Amino acid sequence: MKKAFLPVVLLLVLIVSACGGNKQEQSSSPSASAAPESSAPASSEAPSQEASAGTVIYESENGPVEIPASPQRIIGLTNAPNIISLDGKLVGVDEWTKKNPLFADKTANVETVSDADLEKIIELDPDLIIAGSWMNNLDKMSEIAPTIVYTWGKLDYLAQQLEIGKLLSKEAETQAWIDDFTSRAKAAGDEIKAKYGENVTVSVFEYDLKDVYVFGNNWARGTEILYQAMGLKMPAKVEQDALEPGYYTLSQEVVPEYAGDFIVLSKNKEGNGAFLDSETWKNIPAVKNNQVIEIDTEASSYSDPTTLEYLLDIFKKGFLGN
Repeated sequence: MKKAFLPVVLLLVLIVSACGGNKQEQSSSPSASAAPESSAPASSEAPSQEASAGTVIYESENGPVEIPASPQRIIGLTNAPNIISLDGKLVGVDEWTKKNPLFADKTANVETVSDADLEKIIELDPDLIIAGSWMNNLDKMSEIAPTIVYTWGKLDYLAQQLEIGKLLSKEAETQAWIDDFTSRAKAAGDEIKAKYGENVTVSVFEYDLKDVYVFGNNWARGTEILYQAMGLKMPAKVEQDALEPGYYTLSQEVVPEYAGDFIVLSKNKEGNGAFLDSETWKNIPAVKNNQVIEIDTEASSYSDPTTLEYLLDIFKKGFLGN
């Protein structure tokens, strides 16, 4: 009896050992669903782990969060334009995105919602919420649906878009757009500098009811394109006062001191444009030389692919006529 039993035991041990070896080999292989840490730029070396059927683990800035692999009902309290640019399926957006004319078609049937509207968020039945770290009720939102939090400015505009691409399982598509966009923007910048000189300068101004603002290199209004992607220069006064904080408030009298060879003017429909009829404005060399490029404030207040492509086209025509 014992002699007949031993081979069976050995056979079972061999089978269990082989199965264990297969499991160990599989666990050392990266998952097909990738989502590196949100604080880092593009990387394909830190894939997400598959959590359960239809979900993945996303490494957010607040730690790992289990999210749908293909979310169908997203509430974008922040970064909604980035989501729209990747055809994310939104059911709720912030009021500023809703007002933006570039996204009117995509948000026509999407509800306006804020971090204070918990009842409305529940009614929208989201499977994913994207919020800002400064917002209220983050813990309560996390009880409604998986909630991913981003801190504004922690990532640059391209890294932020790539992070949304990872979140929506569209990392490769997003990286391809980044590579193509930066190449085209740099080429346009090189062409501008070849035409006007390496040291040609540009200022970005905006006005409201009482003040005028000049922007640094990362405050939307196309600043990321002009100063980062195109490599154009800002006047010394702009660099001194606006580069670090992002923007600087001016009195109308000193605007000429901050004006570059070219001016990008963000026109605010709700602002007081009477300043544009003043002699102070009319006597700025860029204004006299017809080197003012106008953009719409409402359509220029984000740095997502849709907005960037829209502004790149305007800038190419404004600087180069093509």
